[in-house]
Amino acid sequence: MSATDEFPLCEAPASSRKGLLPIAMVLFSFTFFTGTMFAGGKLGMAFSFVDMLWVAAIGNSLLALYAAALAFIASRSGLNTVLMGRFCFGEVGSRLSDFILGFAELGWYAWGTATVAIVLVKLLGLAGGFAVPLMVLFGMGFSITAIIGFKGLDWLSRVSVPLMFVLLVISMYLATADAGGFAGLAAVVPHESMTFSAAVTMVFGTFASGATQATNWTRLSRNGRVAVVASVVAFLLGNGLMVVAGAWCAMVYQQADIVEVMILQGLSFAAVVMLCLNLWTIQGPTIYNVSAAACHLLRSERRRTATLVAAGVGVVLAIGGMYEMLIPFLVLLGSIIPPVGGVIMADFWYRHRGSYPALASATLPRYNINGLLAYAVGAVLAYASPWVAPLVGIGASALSYIVMLELQGRRKALGQQSVEP
Repeated sequence: MSATDEFPLCEAPASSRKGLLPIAMVLFSFTFFTGTMFAGGKLGMAFSFVDMLWVAAIGNSLLALYAAALAFIASRSGLNTVLMGRFCFGEVGSRLSDFILGFAELGWYAWGTATVAIVLVKLLGLAGGFAVPLMVLFGMGFSITAIIGFKGLDWLSRVSVPLMFVLLVISMYLATADAGGFAGLAAVVPHESMTFSAAVTMVFGTFASGATQATNWTRLSRNGRVAVVASVVAFLLGNGLMVVAGAWCAMVYQQADIVEVMILQGLSFAAVVMLCLNLWTIQGPTIYNVSAAACHLLRSERRRTATLVAAGVGVVLAIGGMYEMLIPFLVLLGSIIPPVGGVIMADFWYRHRGSYPALASATLPRYNINGLLAYAVGAVLAYASPWVAPLVGIGASALSYIVMLELQGRRKALGQQSVEP
């Protein structure tokens, strides 16, 4: 498959659409992420077993609905998120979403690259000096499947997802046995505190950027039903399993890191396999997202070159200390990413009535001021909100955009009335 077959600057044609299995498998591999298990581990240390399950169910249901809403638009239009941004932010203004979405995924790529190097040094008892060479090795190596494109991601997911699922089930089984069964799990007393709102925000925020950019693959869905079902299954079950597995084991061992948990369970070799598979499955799609945003930002179809350059930048960020910045990074993403999706949904359903014009023939302004202002309102309110920040961002940006469109329409109507004889 050539780089241009990934359609970085145009609609995905009907001839390249795919069925439920390949789309769902790529999305599953995308949601099988160590960072999500880490967030789940934090929940397990702050909530009782039943309350943890409620938080995971609510947070992942909201995330799945958000991903499915964007997936339906992507499948109907054939556009990914950065291309949709041209309509709601403008030809030049869309570079804002390119930068924000690319930055988010690049940060995840750097964190994942640093994580695999640092943990392997620890697990294998290597000298600390090996960390940087391993970051370079994995940072560039992870990009191979993204350079190949959808086929590479599909192939990897079919191998890694079943293996990771088995490892997680084994780990959860051992944790349940060590806790004394389900009765023991239910009796665990939380050692940390967290509000319900903060917990749901963490569950949603860990993959808000991923859900926003999953359109890179759901736009290749054969129809809207495939896109919606694949998104709901992957984000509700796949991401949900990551959250619950992390929380489940953390409740027993009071350790948020799933790799550390496996070491405590005597599964050191499995921990190495788990780490490498887990991060490989997420790193490929992540750097693919970065390259998609970069191609649109630069209006270039050289996706493979963009992938290599982005991987190099990710390595530099990893070496620079991205590993230590996960929590503040998650808080930031939960505020600045979802408003992009809110504006896109309002623009597609309210302004374009459920159907974009062909991108090649569309007349687009350089800047869509309404969309840019609505995004800013959503991002600021989300960041300042004590409630579930991603939902506030989505709702505020969508509502602001609709109100601005209404006010603009009324001003035009009044202007036309004033010039009539």
